[in-house]
Amino acid sequence: MRVAIIHDWLTGMRGGELVLLSLLKIFPNADLFTLIYNKGRLIPEIENKKIFTAFTDKLPLKSTKYRNFLPLFPIAIETFDLREYDFIISSSHCVAKGIIPPPNVKHLSYIHSPMRYIWDLYYDYFPQKSGFKFFLMQTISNYLRTWDIASCARVDQFIANSKFISQRIYRYYRRKSKVVYPPCLPESTQVSWEKKENFYLIVSAFAPYKRVDLAIEAFRKNGKKLLIIGGGQDEKKIKKNLPKNVELLGNLPRETISEYYKRAKGFIFPGLEDFGITPVEAQSFGTPVVAYGFGGALETVINEKTGIFFYEQTVEALNEGIEKLEKKDLQKKDFEENIQRFTEEKFIKEMKNHVDTLIRESSQSD
Repeated sequence: MRVAIIHDWLTGMRGGELVLLSLLKIFPNADLFTLIYNKGRLIPEIENKKIFTAFTDKLPLKSTKYRNFLPLFPIAIETFDLREYDFIISSSHCVAKGIIPPPNVKHLSYIHSPMRYIWDLYYDYFPQKSGFKFFLMQTISNYLRTWDIASCARVDQFIANSKFISQRIYRYYRRKSKVVYPPCLPESTQVSWEKKENFYLIVSAFAPYKRVDLAIEAFRKNGKKLLIIGGGQDEKKIKKNLPKNVELLGNLPRETISEYYKRAKGFIFPGLEDFGITPVEAQSFGTPVVAYGFGGALETVINEKTGIFFYEQTVEALNEGIEKLEKKDLQKKDFEENIQRFTEEKFIKEMKNHVDTLIRESSQSD
């Protein structure tokens, strides 16, 4: 069976790419299709695959400004000719689900999120209220929403990365979906339970909805030490006027990040996330999470056992959560039980079951 895997873009190793890596373990001979490929920024297990790109990969500034090409992405994703394939899997948070499958070829789409830029986070990404840019973005977004809904008919089975995303798939697409949690951890993962150092940690891309800015302001007020690993589109904004107790470490290798997870007193997760792999990784090192109590965090963190929720995205609410965490006596067994829900082995087993079911239904209908 010839399998094609569609992934929005390959520009770095984040949560979506960990899902992609596990999909490639299920189908090691699959061909990979993507809109943008920045070679050298991914692990060899992905880069050694046969990778096909669209015309968007030849555009200027594609390495750093690829999001500016968003209006072209629906056109680009439809240029992939998939007639030689027997089964299609898309890993989608933007337009990957919108490929045009051949007749009688099943398409399973793993949804990290419906396109954030045009749905629930539209006003975070495009806060303008008037002017030419406002009018332009309204026009483009209207076109993208229409395309996004229309392209849903090209998917035979939706898989959501969380119950939260499953609800959003139904809200925007009116399609039901199954839930399979992402492959956050190896099956053999054991909770590290070592003495913690006196600092808090964030590991995050610098996107508006991640609310790294909220965490910085909270730590400006509480005076505690905060280390931030990551980078991205809001980096210049975040670097401005940093308090002395907050340090930006940039992008670091996974081995180095693991050491920070292990030593951190707590992990700060201030944004509304679809799922969020980093809180699971933090818990695997016995590091409790202070998380905004909505979205995917409700499915990955156990309140008052492996972390603390705060329910308003304000400096005061976040600092109250930190203070509450510091008074808690947490137990290793709670962390051990929780992380077993998010292993790669569990992800692969559940995805294989959904693929087999879809293929079986296809053969029966034939």
